[in-house]
Amino acid sequence: MNERLLVLVFLVLSLHSINIVAQTETNQPLTIILETLQERFGVQFNYASKLVDDVNIVAPDTSLDLQKSIAYLNSNINLSFVFVSDKIISVKRKKLRICGHLKDKDTGDVLPYVALQKGSEGIIADDQGYFEIDGLKEDDIIHIRHIGYKPLKREVRYFNTSECITLYLVPYQEKLAEVTVYDYLVRGIDKLDDGTVELDFDRFSILPGLVEDDVLFSIQALPGIQSIDETVSNINIRGGSHDQNLITWDGIKMYQSGHFFGLISMYNPHITQKVQLRKNGSSAAMTDGVSGTIAMETDEYLNTGLKGGIGINLIDANGSLDAPLGKKASLQVAARKSISDFVETPTYSQYFDRISQDTEIEQNTTAVTNSDIAFDFYDASFRLLYQPTEKDRFRINFIHTANEVIFNEVAQISGAEQARESNLEQTTIAAGINYRRNWNEKLRTQIEIYNTDYALKAKNANILLDQRFLQENKVSETGIRLKALNVLTPRMNWTSGYHFVETKVTNLDDVDDPRFLRLEGEVLRVHAIFTELGLSSKNSATQLTAGIRFNYLDDFKKQIWEPRLNFSHSFWEHFDLEVLGEFKHQSTSQVINFQNDFLGIEKRRWQLSNNESIPVITSKQGSVGLGFNKMGWLVNAVSFYKNVDGITTQSQGFQDRYEFVRTLGSYDAFGLDLLLRRQLGKNSIWLSYSFLDSEYFFAQLPETRFPSNFDITHALSIGTNYNIGGLLIAAGLNWRTGKPVTRPVSDNPIADGEINYADANNDRLNDYLRLDISGKYEFNWRENKTVQLGMAIWNVLDQDNTINSFYRPNMLGEAQEFQQSSLGITPNVSVRVIF
Repeated sequence: MNERLLVLVFLVLSLHSINIVAQTETNQPLTIILETLQERFGVQFNYASKLVDDVNIVAPDTSLDLQKSIAYLNSNINLSFVFVSDKIISVKRKKLRICGHLKDKDTGDVLPYVALQKGSEGIIADDQGYFEIDGLKEDDIIHIRHIGYKPLKREVRYFNTSECITLYLVPYQEKLAEVTVYDYLVRGIDKLDDGTVELDFDRFSILPGLVEDDVLFSIQALPGIQSIDETVSNINIRGGSHDQNLITWDGIKMYQSGHFFGLISMYNPHITQKVQLRKNGSSAAMTDGVSGTIAMETDEYLNTGLKGGIGINLIDANGSLDAPLGKKASLQVAARKSISDFVETPTYSQYFDRISQDTEIEQNTTAVTNSDIAFDFYDASFRLLYQPTEKDRFRINFIHTANEVIFNEVAQISGAEQARESNLEQTTIAAGINYRRNWNEKLRTQIEIYNTDYALKAKNANILLDQRFLQENKVSETGIRLKALNVLTPRMNWTSGYHFVETKVTNLDDVDDPRFLRLEGEVLRVHAIFTELGLSSKNSATQLTAGIRFNYLDDFKKQIWEPRLNFSHSFWEHFDLEVLGEFKHQSTSQVINFQNDFLGIEKRRWQLSNNESIPVITSKQGSVGLGFNKMGWLVNAVSFYKNVDGITTQSQGFQDRYEFVRTLGSYDAFGLDLLLRRQLGKNSIWLSYSFLDSEYFFAQLPETRFPSNFDITHALSIGTNYNIGGLLIAAGLNWRTGKPVTRPVSDNPIADGEINYADANNDRLNDYLRLDISGKYEFNWRENKTVQLGMAIWNVLDQDNTINSFYRPNMLGEAQEFQQSSLGITPNVSVRVIF
């Protein structure tokens, strides 16, 4: 009996001990464990509540001291416990490390040199497809891209951080252009094998003079790209006028490019992720843009987590947000607005003085003064992505931009002061829908539909004559493009499709007293079919794309054939050769009827070809380039020739004897674009040089041949950027020969009351010189927040650059010269919080 009792007692005690151990080893909420340690050791844990929510762990043994208890927590959960002092312990999320091998899903072959990117930082996998990345957080997103494969996007939380994993990339049926030169100028500017230069703002470094990324100013750092008046509304690609550039935003054609009437881009860089610049050799699927194409794109991948940012600089306040809508959709929105309603900054003053030169805002008659001048601009845009299945993808875009200036004209009328308002509005509203379906591994189809509406409207009040002059210029365009891509073999693909564009342009001039009304409207419909064949060698060293586009202009019964060629070849390991060629046409152009149209601020108006006095503009161009890239050294030289036919004198902005002449002509341009860059780690220094010889031919003018208004013979820029931790610094010097100008005859400047001009464009303005600097500092602020501080000074030396000069006879019978100056020293600062 006693033995049985002893056995029973032993069993009860054993079960109780097991229960105690089991209870001890049960997971407990981390918050309770930290409270217990605080009481035991008299310390304080500092942490964000969301870090420890839902974190459970077996409590450290009560026999452990404080240091060993903290070591236990450090090694068992994904949090870092750091002693700030003897009594204060900071709790943060651990920086993680991931590694892995990349392989082809179908063949299992390793994939070398795959690009992996986190935020603005990126690495390249080695020749065995191996990669490793340190300093990560669980919610960081890794983008994995490789030519010929579907992009992969994965959060760090889904990696196995304790060991290297194998990731399989799925072959992609479309032959995409391959990056041949990373960091072509600075980080985030790459050169593709089809001659395209691509700016990726997710990886972008910094350029001199820019406090924030500016889409259209950034491309002007490249050779062959100039702005005759340092604006984004007058970008000249290899001697072409601005209207000869095709500008698109996610496939939507845009007819407006700038805010502040050209001094900053109207495209928000916080939603515009990539920009592709093509000077030549564009795809047969593209139309318009006889000088070049600037194609902007938003991010095409679904965002799995909420991110965005808000910022302010001395010109505008801005914000952006990218939010997932479930697992199959994400919405991206962005907006900017000028802050001139609230404060007039030195930067705003410089910009305003620049755009108001020789306009009715700056000067009026002696009896009239301008007052209550106000300027405003804003833009808003969104992009919705929806992927109902792995094979289907929808994208919807919308953008609305506006510029407005208002002022009162004040005068004494019949002994009393009276005022009448004048204003100028420039707006764009555009939307697009894109649907893409991958039918199988060899066939993909795509349909794009867009509509864009541009309007320029000015009301000019003449208070002395009690007169109101209304001017309007409107463009409404609808486009539909169907495209199919077939993979014939692993090294051969075929693209074909149909493109329809309907463009309507109206121009209105309306005077109320004496009554005058002129309304002109034109509509043009263009049907096009295109086909293109892409070939690549077995080792992808040689690429050839050849295509042709057939255009039928319905209203003119006109046919236009346009061949396109794109060839590239890499040889001797470090050299590459490119040969590009294209024929193109466009049916819209910008003209200046009178220099004081639209208050003299945005005097260019769009017009549509009528196939007679305003012909369809056509171009032919070809280029040959040679590049060398080794051990941080890059040398790239491209020679080119271009002929553009069908231009009018109105579209070239003459302000001399040909200002009011209406005739047709052409221009030839040949030259050289040269880039030399040296990369040292994250730092780089570059030299960019362009030579251009561009000449007009107008058969009906007394001078049939003379230099083009956009003939900048020599242009040179030298720049450098330097990276120190989170600080980026850039400096750049820009020099170019002056713009061609027509002077009066020196010994007889006036004849019959008019300017007596010498030979057209036989002289030049003084050389242009500008030094810019900029800096950006980035640091982490709280959890998952980053702060960017920026500073830039445009024209540090305050160089007085003359960008235009023209003559008018004055009351004394003399030829009076009027000069327009560039921006003087212009500082800007910015603050942006990214979350």
